[in-house]
Amino acid sequence: MSQDDNRTTIEQGTPQGALALPDRTLPQRVYLIPVRERPFMPGLVQPLLLDAEQWRATLERVGQTPHHALGLVYVGDRDPDEVDPDQFPQYGCLVKIHAVNGEENQLQVVAQGLARFRVEGYMSRKRPYMAEVSYPEPRDQLDDSLRAYAMAIINTIKELLPLNPLYNEGLKHYLQNFSARDPSPLTDFAASLTSASGDELQEILETVPLRPRMERVLTLVKKEVEVARLQNQLREEVNEKISKHQREFFLKEQLKVIQRELGLEKDDRTADADEFRERMEALSPPEAVQKRFEEELRKFGVLESGSPEYAVTRNYLDWLTSVPWGVYSDDNLDLDHARQILEQHHSGLTDVKDRIIEFLAVGAMRGEMKGSILLLVGPPGVGKTSIGRSIAEALDRRFYRLSLGGMRDEAEIKGHRRTYIGALPGKLTQALKDAGTGNPVIMLDEIDKLGQSFQGDPASALLEVLDPEQNQDFLDHYLDQRLDLSHCLFVCTANTLDSIPGPLLDRMEVIRLSGYITEEKVAIARHHLWPRALERAGVKPAQLKISDSALKEIAEGYAREAGVRNLEKQLNKIIRKAAVRLLSGEKKLSVTGKNLEEFLGQPYFQKEKTQRGVGVVTGLAWTAMGGATLSIEATQVHAQRRGFKQTGQLGDVMKESAEIAYSYVASHLPQYGGSADWFDESFVHLHVPEGATPKDGPSAGVTMATALISLATGKRLPRKLAMTGELTLTGQVLAVGGIREKVIAARRVGIREVILPKACERDYKELPDYLKKDMTVHFAERYQDVHEIVWGK
Repeated sequence: MSQDDNRTTIEQGTPQGALALPDRTLPQRVYLIPVRERPFMPGLVQPLLLDAEQWRATLERVGQTPHHALGLVYVGDRDPDEVDPDQFPQYGCLVKIHAVNGEENQLQVVAQGLARFRVEGYMSRKRPYMAEVSYPEPRDQLDDSLRAYAMAIINTIKELLPLNPLYNEGLKHYLQNFSARDPSPLTDFAASLTSASGDELQEILETVPLRPRMERVLTLVKKEVEVARLQNQLREEVNEKISKHQREFFLKEQLKVIQRELGLEKDDRTADADEFRERMEALSPPEAVQKRFEEELRKFGVLESGSPEYAVTRNYLDWLTSVPWGVYSDDNLDLDHARQILEQHHSGLTDVKDRIIEFLAVGAMRGEMKGSILLLVGPPGVGKTSIGRSIAEALDRRFYRLSLGGMRDEAEIKGHRRTYIGALPGKLTQALKDAGTGNPVIMLDEIDKLGQSFQGDPASALLEVLDPEQNQDFLDHYLDQRLDLSHCLFVCTANTLDSIPGPLLDRMEVIRLSGYITEEKVAIARHHLWPRALERAGVKPAQLKISDSALKEIAEGYAREAGVRNLEKQLNKIIRKAAVRLLSGEKKLSVTGKNLEEFLGQPYFQKEKTQRGVGVVTGLAWTAMGGATLSIEATQVHAQRRGFKQTGQLGDVMKESAEIAYSYVASHLPQYGGSADWFDESFVHLHVPEGATPKDGPSAGVTMATALISLATGKRLPRKLAMTGELTLTGQVLAVGGIREKVIAARRVGIREVILPKACERDYKELPDYLKKDMTVHFAERYQDVHEIVWGK
C-alpha cells in the first residue's frame, strides 16, 4: 500500500463518497479486524482509525478482493493489536471499505456496515485473520406487532431529536438510504444512535430474531431520551444560577477596573505573578524548574482570568513556588546532644537508643544525614512515633508525620496529573512545603497497613520514595518535576512485618521495639506519663501524689499489655476521680497501693498462679501486641476409645502443631514413663484457654507435647516454668521467633525459668542484661532435653 498519495487500491471501482447497498451475494470468506470501544452496526457509516503497522497488509488484501469488504469483530477492552482469534466473538459486522487515508502511523478507513455475520470457522488464525462466515437472517414475519415496535422506535427517535440535535444528520442519512418498512436495519441503526456500552451493542448484534432485538433497542433508545432530558434539565438549572450571579460578577469587575485606574490596588493577576516571582527569587531551584516556572508564568500572564486554565495554572505556580528548592536546615550532629534528647524523652529502650546513636554517628562521620531509611517495628504503645520526633529534635530538623494506614490510592504518594479536576501533589511534596526545608524528618506511620484498590498500589509507589538510589530523582506527577528526597530522613513504623511487601522491606533498616517490663513501665509513668497527665488536667503536683507501689500495681493489675498506652489511660482515670474530690474540699490526695482500688476498682488481672496441675503447661507466644503467656490444658475425657479433640480457636498452623505433638507423644510414650497403649484407650481433649481469642503460630509444639505427657503419666510440672519451641515428628526442637517478647512476657507474670530451642540461644544472648537478670534459661535441641529439664532423667 503506497503512502505517497495517501490512497489505496480500495477506492478502485467505488467512487469517493458513494455508499454501497448490501448485495444479495455476500462473500463467504472475509478478512477480520478486531475493534474496541463499540462494535460496528449494519447500516452505520463512519470512519475507523487502525494501526498502520498491524493492519496495512490486511487492508491491502481487502483491496484486491472484488467486494472490498471485511469483517469487524468487537473485542471490548482488550488491545486489538494483541488479541487472539480465540477471544473473538462469534458475531461481527461485514463492512465495505470506501477509502483509506494514511496519516503517520495510523490509517483512516471509511467503512459502511452491510450485514451481521456469524463466524463458522477460521481459515487463518494469524494476521491477516480470515474466517468462513454465514449471514443469519431473521425469520420473523412482518406483522402488526413488529410494525408497532418499528413505529415506537421511530417515535422515540423523534422525541430524541429536539433534545439532542446531533442525531439529525444520522437520521436523515438513514431515511435516504433505507426503507422505513424494513424493521431490521431500522433496529440496528437506532441502536447505533444510542450511547450504550459496547457489550450492550454486541448483544444487539448477536440477537438475530427481530422481536427480542427490537425490544432491547427500544429500551436503549428510551433510556437515551431520559438521559438527554436530564442533561437539558441540569443545563437549565446551571444557566439560571449563572444569570443570578452574572450581575454581581460584572459589578465586581467594574469595581476592580475603577480601583486599578485610581491606583488603589493591583489586579489579581499582577499581584499573584509578583508574589510567585518573589517566592522563586528566594529559592535556589534547579535549571529545569526555573525554566518551567518562566514558561508557566508567561502563560499565566496571557490567560483570561475567567478561564479554567487560569485557575489550573495559578494553582500550579503556587505549588511550584511553595516547594523549598535548595533550602536545607543545618544538622546538629553532636552525639552527646542526641543521647541527651533520647534519654530525656524515653525511659528504657537502651538497645534501640544505641542503634539510633550508631546511625547518627555514621552521618556525623560523613558530614550529613542521607541515604538510610529506618523502620521501627513493635507492638502499639511502645513509643515508635515519639522516637521519630526525638530523632528530628536531636538533629534540629523539622518533623512531618504522614499516616499510611488504609491508604489505597497511589496518587497520594506520587500526586495527580494536573489535568484532573481537584488535582494535588503527593504527600511527599506537601511534606516539603509544610516543613519549609528540603531535609525534614518524615515519619511514615503504620506502613504495614497500606491497602490496595483499583486506584493502584501505594506500597509499590513507595519503592521509589524509600530507595536511596532512586529518591534523588523522585517524580511528582502534579509538578512534573524531579524532587530530591535523598536529603530527607525517613522513619517508618509498623506493628508487624508480615504485611509489608518484600521489595519495600528490603529498602529499610529494621529496628525492633519490644514491650516494657514492669520496672520500665514504672519509670516511664513516673518521669513522663504522670507529669504530663497532671499538666493536661491542670492539677498541681503538690495536690496529688502517687507512690511507686501504686504505679507497680497499676502496671501489673490494670495495664499488663506490651505498651504504655493503657497505663496512661489508667493514670488519667485516677486524676479525673481525684479532681472531683479536690473540688469537693479535699486539699491533698495521695494514691498508694492500699487505696488504689478506690480510684480504679478491682484489678483486671490477677497475680499469676503457679501452673502445677496434671496436663497443664505454660507456653510463650508472640503476637502483634507483644509477648504473651499461653496456658495449655490436656485432659482425658473417657477411656472407651481412642480420640483427640482441640479447642480454643486455633489456627491451621497451631492445629498442625497439636497433631504433631499428639503423634510424637503417642509413639514415644513408653520412653517417657507412660503405658504404650494409654492413647489407644483414651479420648484426649487439648484446650488453649480464652477461646474467643484467635491463636496461631508455629511455637507451641513443645508445650503441647509436655501437656500430653503430663496427662498420660499423671505427673504435674514440679515447678513454675514456661517453654516455647516447635516440635517435629522425630522429636527435633526447631527455632521460633520473638524471643525478646516472650522473655518479657515471662518476666511480666513472674516466671523466672524458661525453656527455649537451642537454635535461639544466639537471640537470647543478644538481649539486654536487665532482661536476663534472675532468669534461668534452658536450651533444648531434642524433646528428650525438654523432658529431662522438666522431670529429670
